[in-house]
Amino acid sequence: MSLLFQPLQLGELALANRIVMAPMTRSRADAFGLPGAEMVEYYRQRAGAGLIVAEGTAPSADGLGYCRTPALYNAAQVDAWRAVTDAVHAEGGRIVLQLMHVGRAASHHNKPAGARTVAPSALRARTQLFSDAAGLVDTDEPHALGSEEVAEVVADYRRAALLAREAGFDGVELHCTSGYLPMQFMASGSNQREDRYGGSPDNRVRFPAEVLAAMAEAIGAGRVGYRMCPGNPFNDIQDDDPAATASALMRAVAPLGLAYLHIMRSPVAGLDAFALAQTESKAALILNDGFDGACAEEALASGQGAAVSFGRYFIGNPDLVERLRHGRPLAGFDRKTLYTPGRAGYTDYPVWQA
Repeated sequence: MSLLFQPLQLGELALANRIVMAPMTRSRADAFGLPGAEMVEYYRQRAGAGLIVAEGTAPSADGLGYCRTPALYNAAQVDAWRAVTDAVHAEGGRIVLQLMHVGRAASHHNKPAGARTVAPSALRARTQLFSDAAGLVDTDEPHALGSEEVAEVVADYRRAALLAREAGFDGVELHCTSGYLPMQFMASGSNQREDRYGGSPDNRVRFPAEVLAAMAEAIGAGRVGYRMCPGNPFNDIQDDDPAATASALMRAVAPLGLAYLHIMRSPVAGLDAFALAQTESKAALILNDGFDGACAEEALASGQGAAVSFGRYFIGNPDLVERLRHGRPLAGFDRKTLYTPGRAGYTDYPVWQA
């Protein structure tokens, strides 16, 4: 049997195969951060994955920043997400929720009234993002979190992990890349703090390490994973030594016994993120970025990781697992409908027909 289709145990997560659906923002939630019927159907269609990592979801109102992204901090959101997890479980699938606090990569146009834009330091991200209300806008000037406020954000993540379990998710994944709040703390360019959360790599990774520890204590380490891409410059991130920073976080959380590390290829020349994770991390590795079925099989056979995640291929191929299993052609997808409301380019991609 192909390694891709062998079962796998990641902590408390029992996967029927080693094909993981990567988290992808698709901007189909409503104005209150609620998943609707289209999101239920989207994830149900893709439940053949050994594990679905559902899209980045804000653990608080402050954590929102893009238009039409989901959240999980109130009862209505729990109920809406439960419809998604019930649908996936009814198909025999497993699903975890990626928790994504965007920090300074945010606009008030995409936040509820009273929500703040926060960051480790009062440094605006030099980038723009889309809003339904005003089109393309600059990011907000962020509020620098005080030490007590950092603890409150950690508590937000802990509560979101508990709510995820209440909503039926099998676990959670912490988003530690793409220039969002954990990476803003980790990177030397966006973290200019002089307290215990700033300065050395060990200090800069303290915030994500505390978040992972809090979530592991709340729902069990075997149901918690995290995602990293050392050196990812997205959302105006710069780090003097991304390998050292990533290694510091891997070492800091090693004693927790987390379910997995979802590691992406690094865009930094000469930085082999997979090799770095093999050396520094104690967690099982889910490899990501640019894989097709053949090279995913090769990566598993060579021992680089325990599973492989696919993003783009899961967009246009809701039956990706069966297409890979039987060597069927893979469909493309329409880039114009990646983030537009409605089912077009979302739930209307067909399964394979001979």
